This record gives sequence, C-alpha cells and structure tokens, in this order.
Amino acid sequence: MNQKGAHIVQAHWLQGKKAVFLGDSITEGVGVSDPQNIYCERVKRELGLRAAINCGIGGTRIAAQPDDGGLSFSDRCRTLDADADLVVVFGGTNDYGHGTAPIGSRNDHTPETYCGALHVLFQSLTEKYPDGVVVLTPLHRTEETVKNTATGYTLKEYVELLKEIAAEYSIPVLDLYAQGGIVPSVPANRERFCPDGLHPNDVGHALIARKLCAFLKCI
Repeated sequence: MNQKGAHIVQAHWLQGKKAVFLGDSITEGVGVSDPQNIYCERVKRELGLRAAINCGIGGTRIAAQPDDGGLSFSDRCRTLDADADLVVVFGGTNDYGHGTAPIGSRNDHTPETYCGALHVLFQSLTEKYPDGVVVLTPLHRTEETVKNTATGYTLKEYVELLKEIAAEYSIPVLDLYAQGGIVPSVPANRERFCPDGLHPNDVGHALIARKLCAFLKCI
C-alpha cells in the first residue's frame, strides 16, 4: 500500500517516454514562482514521463519574421530531439499579439506567413514524429478582440486557422481557447489564474497541466 500522501502515477502509454514542449514565454515559465510548477513539469510527474524537454522561448512566434533570429516555431521544429515520443506545440498568441507576418492563404506553404508557417510546422512534425504530435491553442488574453495591426485579425481568428490547418494533418488539438478555463476578461478569473492577463501563474499552469493530462490519456 502506498504511503499516505504519496503521488500515484497510473500506467499510461507515455509512462517512461520522452516529451518535447515547443512554445513561447508561457511554456518557458514566465509568471510561475518555480520551474517545477510549469505545466510541462507537472505533466511529467502526472504521467510518469522519463523526460520533459522545455523548448519554450519568450516572444517567439509560429511564423518566421525578420526580427526573430531564426527562433520561429517553423524554424525550431527542425532541431527538436529526434528521439522524442511526443511533441506538444503551444503557440500562436505572439503571432497575434506582436506578429507582423501576413496571414497568407490556406494553400500557402511559405514560412513567412502565418498559414504557411503552420503548414511547414505541422508537415515537418508529422514526418518526424508520426505517432506523437499534439497542439494546444492559445489561451484567452486581455484585449483579445483588438485586431492585429498588420493583419486585421483577432486572436480568435488566429486560433481558428490553427485548428483548421492542424486538422488537415490529423493532429489532435486541445482547444484551450474554448475549454481551458482561463478567462482574464473576468476579474476574479484573472486574479486566480493569469494576473497579468497573458501569462498563467502557478494555479493557471496547474489547470493547463490537468487539462493536458486528461487530453493525452484519451488519444
């Protein structure tokens, strides 16, 4: 019998496996009090992962842009650990928030547009990791209905494009925009989960981890 208070890891297809988390400042851990509280580490403990490689870099975007120094998701996806059993992609909020790349078209495969970069990213990942790619949509954030000055798109429209293009590659999508439970426009919710209106705190990361663990157990 387990000791009282001991954490129990239930058997799961990811137990003992290696996961890579490709993301921006949220994945990097901006807003949390300790790296162990980042959702990646929480998922590692909950699912019994052998390793959870945090590839979150603050300010990075999915689409390649002149000022990103080659750190866009569409560039970095090619350098991720080849032996990973799972890759979790969590981005897009910066493409909306301060991205200057055009939206492009649904048939675009140019990494310098948002749609094109999504195609480049998802095609590269499905070729490299055919059994283990998952995408998380951006969370709600404050002032999300203000249109991106370069594209005229709202955050919700960026989210919808991400979901639609992921579906073309049959990549499972956890829709944190629709089902994440973090809504900074509601003052009490913002105080509890996301005090700066963008980066979840410890409690917010615990919620993301719980949602992600439940999602991964079902795929």
